Amino acid sequence: MMPAEKDALVRRGLRFAVTGLFVTALHALVAMSFINYVSPDPPLANGVAFVVATVVSYVINTTWSFSARLHGKTLLRFLLVSAGGFFLAMFVAWAAQMAGLHYLLGIAAVALTIPAFTFVLHNFWTYR
Repeated sequence: MMPAEKDALVRRGLRFAVTGLFVTALHALVAMSFINYVSPDPPLANGVAFVVATVVSYVINTTWSFSARLHGKTLLRFLLVSAGGFFLAMFVAWAAQMAGLHYLLGIAAVALTIPAFTFVLHNFWTYR
């Protein structure tokens, strides 16, 4: 990998991380607001928050993290990677539980694997 390519990859990775932190906070804010002002139903609130966070994540990651255009092709790929990340998160948490690990270790494993998984797929597939 050439130095310029490496710098661009690091820049995309850092922007992706910042976006992820922002979108995670947005998800929590939307879910809490929904529970407090719309309906005290946590699963529904988190579903709404997930949709909002995913849309915002797509827009920011596309335009800022990966410097790409908003396009149906990238949206479809983004949603497929997001779905893959969801199922991988469920699998990692299940595997941690089956291994007898404390649930916090399962959460940590999800937090460490899913961002890397989604970044790699977005970098080498979604936005190529």
